This record gives sequence, structure tokens and C-alpha cells, in this order.
Amino acid sequence: MKNTNTCPKCGSRDILKIPGYTGAYGSGNNIPLTFSTVKVHRYLCCNCGFSEEWINVEDIPRLENKFKR
Repeated sequence: MKNTNTCPKCGSRDILKIPGYTGAYGSGNNIPLTFSTVKVHRYLCCNCGFSEEWINVEDIPRLENKFKR
């Protein structure tokens, strides 16, 4: 949905982007790291409710550093 602006389930183009954020005490839609967070953005189809979560490509190396074994 991020790239096509079309829901893969129902074909609707009524897509809502919900930006990731970090609130007080680590609240929000994010992945906590040691001293920072990575924001997770959501895309929601307003027709059927299907949703996807996306992370910015430039944040992936930070996640790999913490979680890759």
C-alpha cells in the first residue's frame, strides 16, 4: 500500500498513512533500541481495515546492529 496507494486485499485507494512516533516513556508505534527508537509507520485501508507496517530503509542497519545474530 505504501508504494501503490492501493489495498492488496480489496483494491481500494482510500489509504490512510499513520506516521510512527515515539512518545513519553517509549510509548508510540516504534521499536526501542538502547538509547533511541526506530519509528514504524502504518498504512491502513479505510475500506476493509487491512494494514501494513513499514520501517524507513535508512533505519534498517540500526535494527540489524541490535537484533541480527
